[in-house]
Amino acid sequence: MKNSNSILKTASYFGLLLFVLATVSCSKDDPTTDEIDPPVVVPPVVTPTFPGPTYPDNYTSISSWSSRSQWNLANVHDPSVEKSGEYYYMYQTDASYGNAHDGHGHFPYRRSKDLITWEFMGTAMAQAPAWIKDSLNNKRARMVPALPPITNPRYGYWAPFVKKVGNKYRMYYSIVVDEPITGTSFDTSWSERAFIGLAESDDLASNVWVDKGMVVCSEPDGLKPYSYTGARNWENAYFKFNAIDPTLTVTPEGEHYLIYGSWHSGIAALKLNPTTGKPDQLETLSDYGTRIVTRHATSRWQASEGPEIIYNPDTQYYYLFLAYDELSVAYNTRVARSKSITGPYLGINGANITNGAECWPMLTHPYSFNNHTGWVGFSHCSVFQNPDTKEWFYASQARLPEGVPGINASNAVMMGHVRAIQWTEDGWPVVAAERYAGVPKTTITEASFVGSWEQITMNYQYKTIQKSVTVFLTADKKVSGAVTGNWSYDSTKQVLTVNGIQCKVSDAWDWEASTRKVTLSYSGLTSDGRPVWGKKIN
Repeated sequence: MKNSNSILKTASYFGLLLFVLATVSCSKDDPTTDEIDPPVVVPPVVTPTFPGPTYPDNYTSISSWSSRSQWNLANVHDPSVEKSGEYYYMYQTDASYGNAHDGHGHFPYRRSKDLITWEFMGTAMAQAPAWIKDSLNNKRARMVPALPPITNPRYGYWAPFVKKVGNKYRMYYSIVVDEPITGTSFDTSWSERAFIGLAESDDLASNVWVDKGMVVCSEPDGLKPYSYTGARNWENAYFKFNAIDPTLTVTPEGEHYLIYGSWHSGIAALKLNPTTGKPDQLETLSDYGTRIVTRHATSRWQASEGPEIIYNPDTQYYYLFLAYDELSVAYNTRVARSKSITGPYLGINGANITNGAECWPMLTHPYSFNNHTGWVGFSHCSVFQNPDTKEWFYASQARLPEGVPGINASNAVMMGHVRAIQWTEDGWPVVAAERYAGVPKTTITEASFVGSWEQITMNYQYKTIQKSVTVFLTADKKVSGAVTGNWSYDSTKQVLTVNGIQCKVSDAWDWEASTRKVTLSYSGLTSDGRPVWGKKIN
């Protein structure tokens, strides 16, 4: 997906010289000007030829299992990334275009040395552990009235999370029972419970996992029935916490918390025993965790999931990342923060997310730069650091939109996105406007910004793609085109301020160009937490 750039850089440099010469000529023709020294032109640093990624976003021609060696980041869903030795390992939900993964094990994974080129390795689990069926049917037998056992449960394998703890790697995984609680139809019954289990490995390269059994499961609180009449209503969801989407956070004090949940009542933080990786008991409903976020305080309809909490020692905040809305198109990423891992979590506007306020800022949203279909379903992230450089990264899936001409079921095309995270002066993360490609860093000066840009200000609109507009940054620090105003650049902080919005700047890879090339990009937040992304086009 990429290409080199020295010709473009040279052309941009000569274009800048012509602009400066024209400006000087006009000034000397001004009769009120006695003499003007020509401005000092600082030539931009020319990036050497850079062999960036070239793999296509439309990977349907290589989507089959037999072509998995060519996948790279094709067929990624709900990724979790952890470093082991010289490799980053990425684990994920069972999902692929055309269900190519069926029959080949569960929790697919791949690895990369540079976060750019990924090698598909296979799957981490051969079959569901026996304890899941046993636990399921034991719980059904104790219900009032007792329910018969499910002989051959259908399972879904979702959202594993891998983290190194001491000398072990722990994988928290979710397996859902894809059966109605009672009867044979989801039209009259909620689906059966989900389970979160734990497996451990000494070395991710070995792919040898020892299963440790159940950590927690979906548990009803008796407030809602498991069957219903009429249309399914999420306000009446049966389970309090839906036991999927597990992640693990270890506090600076060494406490371990499982963060989990989806839709039913919100997100829970469950304290674990660091030695076992499990809760010490699950006897009462309070043992299943404390709710730390809800989108609707009085309803079980949540439309949020995929939680992950990271602690940033530089800001001394815990950051809770969330996926909002349905996953095929509308998915978008939100973040809130707290000084305590159990909350309260506050948004950029000070609103209390723990008590049900809408979460801002938003970090990703369905979007499109020119010359590309754009991306939707862009969330459920893994946030991780390079252990050597301490750089932060964001990884998630994104989908092609519905109805892309020439692609059958285009919305089922899911590409893994890895992007850099930078931090604003007031301590909020911003996600890079372009995917990570390892572009060499250059000296970025004011002259680097003069030219044409595409900019996207992402206003939240359900299932609507936010599209770019063309703006021009000129040498007199003006912004023109679809957006007008002023700009300035702080080279010390590498912050570009566009119409009052402070944006982090980086060398980037133009993934949407007909011939991919090196460019510049910026990413910032409006005062109310909407992302602003820009990339230079010439």
